[in-house]
Amino acid sequence: WLGIAQVITPEEILHPNVDEHSVMTYLSQFPKAKLKPGAPLRPKLNPKKARAYGPGVEPTGNVVMRKAEFTVETVSAGLGEVIVYVEDPAGHREEAKVTPNNDKNRTYSVYYIPKVVGLHKVTVLFAGQHISKSPFEVTVGKAQGDASKVSAQGPGLEPVGNVANKTTYFDVYTAGAGVGLVTVTITDPSGRDDTVTVELEDRGNSCHRCTYRPNAEGVHSISIYFAGSPISKSPYTVTIAKACNPSACRAMGRGLQPKGVRQKETADFKVFTQGAGSGDLKVVVKDPKGLEELVKQKDVGDGVYACEYYPNSPGTYTVSITWGGQHIPRSPFEVKVGSEAGPQKVRAWGPGLEGGVAGQSADFVVEAIGTDVGTLGFSVEGPSQAKIECDDKGDGSCDVRYWPLEAGEYAVHVLCNNEDIKYSPFMADIHTGPPSLKPDKVRAYGPGLEPTGNVIGKPAEFTIDAKHGGKSQLKVYGQDAEGQPIDVRVRDNKDGTFSCSYTPKLPIKHTLLVSWGQVNIPNSPFRVNVGAGSHPQKVKVYGPGVAKTGLKAFEPTYFTVDCAEAGQGDVSIGIKCAPGVVGPAEADIDFDIIRNDNDTFTVKYTPPGAGHYTIMVLFADQAIPMSPLRVKVD
Repeated sequence: WLGIAQVITPEEILHPNVDEHSVMTYLSQFPKAKLKPGAPLRPKLNPKKARAYGPGVEPTGNVVMRKAEFTVETVSAGLGEVIVYVEDPAGHREEAKVTPNNDKNRTYSVYYIPKVVGLHKVTVLFAGQHISKSPFEVTVGKAQGDASKVSAQGPGLEPVGNVANKTTYFDVYTAGAGVGLVTVTITDPSGRDDTVTVELEDRGNSCHRCTYRPNAEGVHSISIYFAGSPISKSPYTVTIAKACNPSACRAMGRGLQPKGVRQKETADFKVFTQGAGSGDLKVVVKDPKGLEELVKQKDVGDGVYACEYYPNSPGTYTVSITWGGQHIPRSPFEVKVGSEAGPQKVRAWGPGLEGGVAGQSADFVVEAIGTDVGTLGFSVEGPSQAKIECDDKGDGSCDVRYWPLEAGEYAVHVLCNNEDIKYSPFMADIHTGPPSLKPDKVRAYGPGLEPTGNVIGKPAEFTIDAKHGGKSQLKVYGQDAEGQPIDVRVRDNKDGTFSCSYTPKLPIKHTLLVSWGQVNIPNSPFRVNVGAGSHPQKVKVYGPGVAKTGLKAFEPTYFTVDCAEAGQGDVSIGIKCAPGVVGPAEADIDFDIIRNDNDTFTVKYTPPGAGHYTIMVLFADQAIPMSPLRVKVD
């Protein structure tokens, strides 16, 4: 059909040992060869080579009101359009939903929803012609779902609290109800059921979320169906309120954070209503079972309300806040409450957990509680991203700082082994500082801030010079190694300087952090290792070697020096015998001193003769009250 004499057969051209170069040379001799009229060409369109597969075209297994899905593959059928019709037992014919997948096999995803039981005919056409096995006969059975076992809840079903032109939602739970399709119809106050758009999302775990946005105020009826039947309590009556100005309200606080709150902890937050017009504030907190929790609400003035609740069990809580019957921005809030906080491995404190200034570092301290610290982690959530730095001090503590770039509320999470520590997240109110604020120009100095040299019971003093720091407020934070606050007394000298002092009570590390205008100053925090001090009056001496009677010449004896409560210092011992014991003059007696593990010392000596002896005991170069001790040796 090309007008070329045959020198090689098709079978030979396909043989694996054929010389490919010779074949190429042979074919290259006829570049202008053309097919003669009537050549037996392969047809370009062959609908019978298209195929359909999937549950939607199976003879059995499909039920009423549940999607019946299948796939049509057309890669071998040429190019054409796929159209699917479904005919029910009564002869009603509907077109199925066909979506091209644009893949290499030119497949199409198809689904239809049978509404009645019985034999259905599924006609699949490609380029207007039946594909292989079309039409398919599909027997549709009864729906297996039990609508009485389906429940629904969420703010979108509350009788009040939803407003016109604002999106709301509710969830439908179908666990244990069997197989069936969830459908929702919303009827507006005028009786129309086509004015409110409903979006259904399968969220997994037998949960469907329904989102809708009512357009008008008034009473709406929400009908929820499962497998074609209304669920329990359906239809719901929801009164949509007139749009007011709840968008001017805002709420913030730890009790509204998505994570971090734990059971049996007070979860607090504030609601700001200034500029929102007149209205009533209503706060509803529901526990994981949908039961309302007690909420304490207090008007603190200037349109601000302080609220708190106390979650008793872990799980997802819903906090709905309405103003004048309408939800404020971000309401309802979902709060995942964790299990009760166990023994803590770390603690955190400092100004950066309370507030700060945009563009300046916000600093705080994290300290280990015990030796098994675990893995630390930090995150900051707020109006801007915030760079975080952590400086490990090598003493079981670290200095942490972050840089908020914009004013607003920031949630500072301190994590240990990927879990928020107690009271995390910490809520920091970051504000815009005045241009005159210069915390980097403030200095703190004095013996009370030195690493060593301070002892318990004696005032530790230091000075803060803020003459060049601009007008602002000073705050000194302090904690000892046991997490107890340090009482720092501050006196304003009225010349830009402040005199500060504290009296350590325990011989352990004390940490002090100085902030000016809620910003940490240079070299802060200061770590001070407090000593126990020296208390010679608390040294005790006892034992046979210092007894008034019973000592014998040439017999070894001993006594004990107890320094357990005497603080820091070295022990010095001296033993002398009176003239006439070993010679005409007073003489020093040899002895051995042994240091024990419990801050006691054992002193051993052997009297070289009968007579009077004097024993001197010094602690920290000071004679103890009992010294000198005088004994008689027989």
